[in-house]
Amino acid sequence: DKHLYYWNDFFASVSMGAGATIIATFTKAISIGVFFFLFEVFKPLRIEWLGYESFGWAWYVWIICQLLDDHNYYWYHRLSHTVRVLWAAHIVHHSSEYFNLGSGIRNGWVTVVYKELFWLWMPIVGFEPIMVATCLGIQAVWQFHLHTKSIPSMGFLEKFLNTPRQHRVHHARNYEYLDKNHGGFLNIFDRLYGSYLDLDDHVETKYGVLKPPKSFNPLVIVSHEYVNIWKDVKSAKTWKDRFMYVFGPPGWSADGST
Repeated sequence: DKHLYYWNDFFASVSMGAGATIIATFTKAISIGVFFFLFEVFKPLRIEWLGYESFGWAWYVWIICQLLDDHNYYWYHRLSHTVRVLWAAHIVHHSSEYFNLGSGIRNGWVTVVYKELFWLWMPIVGFEPIMVATCLGIQAVWQFHLHTKSIPSMGFLEKFLNTPRQHRVHHARNYEYLDKNHGGFLNIFDRLYGSYLDLDDHVETKYGVLKPPKSFNPLVIVSHEYVNIWKDVKSAKTWKDRFMYVFGPPGWSADGST
């Protein structure tokens, strides 16, 4: 479908996805190992201070774990949009001006390194490491299917699930849509924390980012925002400004012009 896919852009997405998958093979293995390590190290403390060894494998624990996973994902995702150094990693996923399943695999190579840090507390408090990793996997599968315009609405499910319709808002570069709909498989945390916005069918949705990399080269796509940060840091006159160019919100500028 020519109005949905532009092949140079799609192959760039595939390249990004392949690179992320290769890196994630190692980082996720390390993350699961860290989950097990933290689970065992804190087991005596849980027994002594909290009176339990773990939460176990009951069906309701799975549900609680998945809900907490979604809450983790919300804040990981929201901070990846509001802290510039994290945005530099996440911008890769938003850099395409097309919204299709290719965007679903257009993943950053740095995000797969730091993402699981937001989940470390879960094995510490007693969630089984394999359960945490499984919930992360379920989240990833749901995220992939959100990147399509072929599902206009999911009806009643739109009330509480994050759907392709809502994710179109998230990938839009229209000013009114920026930094909205960060949820994973639910939209309840967007509604709770004030970042939910429904799609306006009467407004043309434009996809991508405000300052695109203007390249289909995966290395440029991965690095372009880090290059921009470095340029801003070099031009800054104070240490406060340098700090803000790295850890402030994307678009922050010392003179307030952006």
